[in-house]
Amino acid sequence: MNVIWARAIVSIVLLAILCAAVGAFLGLKVALGLAVVLLIVQSFFGTFHKQRLWRLLDAPVYGEVPSAPGIWGEIYYRLHKLAKRWHAQVRQVEQQHSRFIQAIQASPNGVAMLDDHDQIEWCNAISEVHFGLDAKRDLRQHITHLVRQPDFVRYLNSHNYEQMLIMRGMGVKRQNVLSVQVFPYGENRKLVLSQDITELERTDAMRRDFVANVSHELKTPLTVLSGFLETMRELPLDESERHRYLELMSQQATRMQHIVSDLLVLATLEGDNRPPSDRLIDMRSVLAHLQEDADNLSSGRHTITFDSDERVTVTGAETEILSALGNLVTNAIRYTPDGGSIHVSWHDVNGQATFSVKDSGLGIPAADIPRLTERFYRVDRSRSRDTGGTGLGLAIVKHVLQRHDAQLDVKSEEGRGSTFTVRFSAARTARRQAAPA
Repeated sequence: MNVIWARAIVSIVLLAILCAAVGAFLGLKVALGLAVVLLIVQSFFGTFHKQRLWRLLDAPVYGEVPSAPGIWGEIYYRLHKLAKRWHAQVRQVEQQHSRFIQAIQASPNGVAMLDDHDQIEWCNAISEVHFGLDAKRDLRQHITHLVRQPDFVRYLNSHNYEQMLIMRGMGVKRQNVLSVQVFPYGENRKLVLSQDITELERTDAMRRDFVANVSHELKTPLTVLSGFLETMRELPLDESERHRYLELMSQQATRMQHIVSDLLVLATLEGDNRPPSDRLIDMRSVLAHLQEDADNLSSGRHTITFDSDERVTVTGAETEILSALGNLVTNAIRYTPDGGSIHVSWHDVNGQATFSVKDSGLGIPAADIPRLTERFYRVDRSRSRDTGGTGLGLAIVKHVLQRHDAQLDVKSEEGRGSTFTVRFSAARTARRQAAPA
């Protein structure tokens, strides 16, 4: 500011000196005329630069400084520096805003911003998916006109947001479960945060079912054992009745042992994060073991055939593979009526080691096939107990196959039997040299 005043004073002094010199040489009238002309020129000059200044204020130019003599040059220079600094600050704020928006868009949670009238000001892509919104189309729309679930409307209007709201039947397929909570901020504005907890709900339901099933499975044999013990303690029994009761008690104890043993196997498989070894498995020994166990379990009640290519093998843990494949063969025998047939095959199919068990048993309803590998899930509970099944065999199979990069495919038709096929990945499939004759 001092520089501007100094330049203004210098300009006035120079004009006064010029007029005084002209007056000394040419007379007072000429000097006064020259002063008037100079004042008019300066007025036009000031008016021109004022208009130019207004145009610059309406549309600032950041790249270059407008040129002008005297005080106007200093004004343009100072204005240019100020505008450039403001422009840099605005760019910085815009970049921060852009990064903030990108961060919210990258969030796995839904974020929706509402104004003081509960109208949508902005929402991220996850929130669009959760509530079926469109950020552009639904801008400034009242959120309860778009999300019409009564629970959500009551929650939003209650102004009590300490607890989150659980909303079911959301998403594109109306099968998701959302956790929603509102956070007030600013001047009566609201932030709506949503999280998809469908998988968490499913896992929690499986945990509850698992605890209930374990309790139920162990309660039955314990009740039987307790009843028999009470009977033997209070009633006089002859030797035959006593022997029959002891045999039934032994069966129930064995059943509990099998359940606990399978639970320990499952816990070991789930708790072991190490991948199985890349050691070649002796599939000839595994298949021979499977055939021997199948013959012993069937006791001649079924027609059992094995068709195998002994050169095909896989890498992994032999005991786990034997347990998984043995469960499939055992299930086929248990659920195939006497006189039925069971065919087991082991071959290389399109570069993948493939194990298949085909039976002529009762078959499985199509609705039950996706749930077969759940713990304690049974198509027919009474028959499963009669055959000695614990309901954990296929759950063990699923975990073993996942650890060995293999897939289980089930095809079945009620009354016409089932086919369980295991396909190992090409990375785990190998071939041995043919055994000598």
